[in-house]
Amino acid sequence: MVEQQFRAQFDARVTFANGGHLEVADFRVDVPGADVTATEIGHLFVASLGLLMSDEVAITNVRVFPEAHKGTRAGPSANDPASGHRRRLVELNHVIHPGMTTYPGLPGPELMPHLTREDSRASYTGGTEFAIDRIALLGNTGTYLDTPFHRFAGGDDLGVLALERVADLPAVVVRATGSAKRGVDAAQLTPFDVRGKAVLLHTGGDVNFGRPEYADDAPFLTDAGARHLAEQGAALVGIDSINIDDIDDKARPAHTVLLAAGIPIVEHLTGLDQVPPHGARFTAAPPRLAQLGTFPVRAFAVW
Repeated sequence: MVEQQFRAQFDARVTFANGGHLEVADFRVDVPGADVTATEIGHLFVASLGLLMSDEVAITNVRVFPEAHKGTRAGPSANDPASGHRRRLVELNHVIHPGMTTYPGLPGPELMPHLTREDSRASYTGGTEFAIDRIALLGNTGTYLDTPFHRFAGGDDLGVLALERVADLPAVVVRATGSAKRGVDAAQLTPFDVRGKAVLLHTGGDVNFGRPEYADDAPFLTDAGARHLAEQGAALVGIDSINIDDIDDKARPAHTVLLAAGIPIVEHLTGLDQVPPHGARFTAAPPRLAQLGTFPVRAFAVW
């Protein structure tokens, strides 16, 4: 069961000991619970902006509501959440089943028997039986990982992709749910330290996975957002949407920028609402397959 989290919206006025003041309206921060006080909200507000020499903080028009934490600096989810609670494992992948739709228009996987249990009995004794099955699927099925070879003929394929690029990575979850804009831009990413981390874009787009509307107005990472992540040294980028790019942009800038920088991409994630903004470790390791650029993964987070 996912523990309920809360955020607060409020107006604030801060005066500074060395003169001047700052006023904001409808500001939001992560809070530890529904019973948070205005004083506690004031401390979180000042800490979130790193305000120095603050004197008086007036908090008004407070509204506290249930919502997943977005990672307010110095907030309740800003530090490693593993301290003080039981270790958790969360699946972040879609289950693959015959005929499923991942990307509308692409064929679903086919499962067929190679050796049935009944036929296997002739090879064994004492009622022993086995099933051996075959599966035919596209590399772009379910939750899958893109390597540079997916975009560039000379890029690393699944057979040579370094394990440290896809396993046990420190994760940063960027909450983009509820945004009025479809594209996750650089401005939404700048508050996060992404160097060496798996940057997981939680857009909420997975709610329509497997349905035709999954492709309608789908969230994506902008060209500027991809360039920011590449420049800042992200290790991997994932999204819970139909594509890391706007599917109407045939140039595929996010794929191009990230894969050119050697940054693997995981698409069609799910369950990111269960992962804290900071402190989790992320794994999405595919089989080592030569001359193939994409393949399904069992993506998961642990903290």
